[in-house]
Amino acid sequence: MSELLERINQQRPAVIQSCVSLIENEVSSKRGMMSLPLKAGYKVIRGVKPGFVGHCVDFLLDDFCTAMEPWYTSWSAQDPASRPGLDRTLSDQPEQVSEALLGVTDARAQRATNRTLKKLYSKLRPRAKEHVKAALPGLGRTLEPYVRPAS
Repeated sequence: MSELLERINQQRPAVIQSCVSLIENEVSSKRGMMSLPLKAGYKVIRGVKPGFVGHCVDFLLDDFCTAMEPWYTSWSAQDPASRPGLDRTLSDQPEQVSEALLGVTDARAQRATNRTLKKLYSKLRPRAKEHVKAALPGLGRTLEPYVRPAS
């Protein structure tokens, strides 16, 4: 098990709730006509059943941790006195981090059996990278309190 996942698992329910809050904040912060498909898609996902977004986060969290492990390892190995925030570390390589995270959801979407969710994902996927890149600072700030290495 990766170090990142070990740290996440120590407080997994709180991490999941924090990630759900991050997702809700990211979606609600989007403005303009281009945000309408994202907001509509999120409304569909939330309507599947109560707590479904949290269930999805929990379901994908192990794979997301595996995908983010290289950046976490690099970040946590730095001298605590000069270590930047995890938000900065993730944002410094937005293309690579977002591709790693989207690789997780792409693989899961390919194996999905729910046709409605699979179709929704395929419609939202073309613009997903820009949304993930924009959310990286928030992701880093959300996770850091849970995964900060001991000084």
